[in-house]
Amino acid sequence: MNHMAIETAILEKIKQYQTIIIHRHQRPDPDCIGAQLALRAILRASFPEKTAVAVGKHYPGFDWMGQADQEVSDDTYHQALVIVVDTANQPRVDDERWQTGAAVIKIDHHPNDDAFGDLQWVLPQASSTSEIIYDWFEANHADLTMPDDAARLLYAGIVGDTGRFMYPATSANTFAVAGKLLAYDFSMTAVNQAEDEISPEMARLSAYAYQNLEILPSGAAYLKLTDEIVESFGLAANDSTSAIVPLPGKITSVVAWAIFVESKDKTFRVRLRSKGPSINELAKRHGGGGHALASGAAAEDQAEIDQVIHELDQLVADTKGENE
Repeated sequence: MNHMAIETAILEKIKQYQTIIIHRHQRPDPDCIGAQLALRAILRASFPEKTAVAVGKHYPGFDWMGQADQEVSDDTYHQALVIVVDTANQPRVDDERWQTGAAVIKIDHHPNDDAFGDLQWVLPQASSTSEIIYDWFEANHADLTMPDDAARLLYAGIVGDTGRFMYPATSANTFAVAGKLLAYDFSMTAVNQAEDEISPEMARLSAYAYQNLEILPSGAAYLKLTDEIVESFGLAANDSTSAIVPLPGKITSVVAWAIFVESKDKTFRVRLRSKGPSINELAKRHGGGGHALASGAAAEDQAEIDQVIHELDQLVADTKGENE
């Protein structure tokens, strides 16, 4: 593959197709939406004769970023190039029709455990997929146009996945890219505020999280959110609770934490975060995976919740022991 730089190979592939369909992961975040909708905007501006569309379930909470195209027919896929952004593994792709495209490109920054796609550009060291999309634009800038709104979207994606430049995947390149994006015409403060703000209901759930987080002597911490708890704060059971996830990290004595959120089928989604010890192997043991310091998993019942807490406690205690 190295006879042609991957950035160039992706552009050449795009040039071969009249229709490009861009997919992202389920339960989206600002990075996957930013990368997806920015890529759509770049392709529309650069190749007005082509059809570039984005697909995925509609989440009104992200309307400030933009919306996917809702009316993409099954037939559209047969001659189309599919680009999947920010999605580590195949089951997580939103809209399974992605497999019916004529060719598939994967662009991502999660560890490439599920290497799908005819072309793959995966940089686990990158802060975000939005940063990678900017690097792709820059490598091919003679052929590509960046609209102001695409710059806004990429900036929003980088802010989302770096926790506004706080997380360790933030590099010199991340800041350089953010700086270049700010040269475009959009409001940085509006983006930062949109990502930082929470509803009054979520504010009260946050207070509950701080009040009820169990912090073990090791520095492992955990919180269980049942539908009943979430609904008691005036939130719907299916509302995103992602705003709660980073909060334990603000506490000095917390090293790594798990948040258990009840799913429709009464099992629990497990959201794992860490300030140091690598937690993705623990996640893999419980049907999940992800980054070293941010992963997801699943727990069938209270017994498995207890098991995850036990493993996290051990992991943090062992890491502490090694460092002392």
